[in-house]
Amino acid sequence: MKYHPTRVLPLVFQPFALGTLAILTYNEAKINTRCRNLTGYFVFFISSLLAPVLDLATSGKGGIGPYIGICIISGAFGVAGAHVQGGMIGDLSCMRSDFVQSFLAGLAASGVLTSALRLITKAAFESTKDGLRKGAIIFFAISVLFELLCLLVYAFLFPRLPIVKYYRSKAASEGSKTVSADLAAGGIEIQQSFGVAGDLKYAERLNNKELLFQNIDYALDTALIYVLTLSIFPGFLAEDTGSHSLGSWYALVLIAMFNGFDLIGRYIPLINNLKITSRRPLMIATISRFLLVPAFYFAAKYGDQGWMIMLVALLGLSNGYLTVCVLTAAPKGYKAS
Repeated sequence: MKYHPTRVLPLVFQPFALGTLAILTYNEAKINTRCRNLTGYFVFFISSLLAPVLDLATSGKGGIGPYIGICIISGAFGVAGAHVQGGMIGDLSCMRSDFVQSFLAGLAASGVLTSALRLITKAAFESTKDGLRKGAIIFFAISVLFELLCLLVYAFLFPRLPIVKYYRSKAASEGSKTVSADLAAGGIEIQQSFGVAGDLKYAERLNNKELLFQNIDYALDTALIYVLTLSIFPGFLAEDTGSHSLGSWYALVLIAMFNGFDLIGRYIPLINNLKITSRRPLMIATISRFLLVPAFYFAAKYGDQGWMIMLVALLGLSNGYLTVCVLTAAPKGYKAS
């Protein structure tokens, strides 16, 4: 029986991520930002640890039981991603847009690092007995160390950075209730101000529904960007591109190409003349990406691997570029809540 993990796992991941993100967004004014992000990093760490533990506990035999376990772990990654990515982007949006770009570039860099580790472990263990399993275990072991490092850096180093202290103090002075724990971790005490001035500050704030209606095009842009990307990457690339001269390396090369050009695309908006900031051009560019769907279909059916690699590079480049353009434009003009 073929379980199609490259198709199923993203489908498991996304509902958990979207559901958790919706709940967190609805209650964002009441949620402690520091606790949210630490929870996400901790769940990432535990989930990364459980994957090799599950394999070792079942001796790598596979079957429906371990597969369900992997699906549960994938769902946990979705929950963790909603906590961390949503929390960090929201946190950095209260600071400066170039911080958001740096964070998004870091996400893409993690994809490049993941691909590099996967290629290295495949090259090192491909010809050995049970090499795929050994490579995967080493890959997850390294991932666990990185997750632990992220957890420790966010818990102890990030809140003590002077620039972070400055912007969080500024957010607190504007009435934010969610940064108190962050300020305490940075050694800063903020006294809440009440009265007419404070009431006026709160009166200026929009609720989530009002924010959504004012930025519905940005929300649609983000949704459409990832609907297209996830309809092709990674499931289609891993299973529907046919047999080529690269053999079992082909899917890995395609995924590495996507991650590499996704990273490049996230740095292009740093050049002001190449950054789209207007709403209508952003929507046009986002919708035009759907031309890649027939392009991938015909490349898979009639083209060679060169055409497929070129399209994957374009998919990654446009994904990274538009992600940064949208997520750095949307927060402008709004205060922390």
